[in-house]
Amino acid sequence: MDTRELLSKVKQNLILEHAADDGLLQSYITAAVSYAESYQHIPEGTYAAKPMPPTTEQAVIMLVSHFYESRDGSTGGFFADNVQAGQQVWNTVNLLLRLDRDWKV
Repeated sequence: MDTRELLSKVKQNLILEHAADDGLLQSYITAAVSYAESYQHIPEGTYAAKPMPPTTEQAVIMLVSHFYESRDGSTGGFFADNVQAGQQVWNTVNLLLRLDRDWKV
């Protein structure tokens, strides 16, 4: 997985053009990829060695964006006035990750 390409996609999703938060975003990418690997029951570091399926990549992008927009503990983002928005992000992320999950484990 090329983390620079993933960082670029995350920034595009967030509509960020500056590099001031790149380090923070990279830490969120690491956490989101770790979550994806754990959720999908695959060994840690799998996506460092092989390409991420598109649905998993979208889940990681969404999760990183959620982490970034709600880093102060609020829902954040466009749906800050909707208390269920944060839960909906997790529901969608988990749904996308289930599509690539290893069900044999």
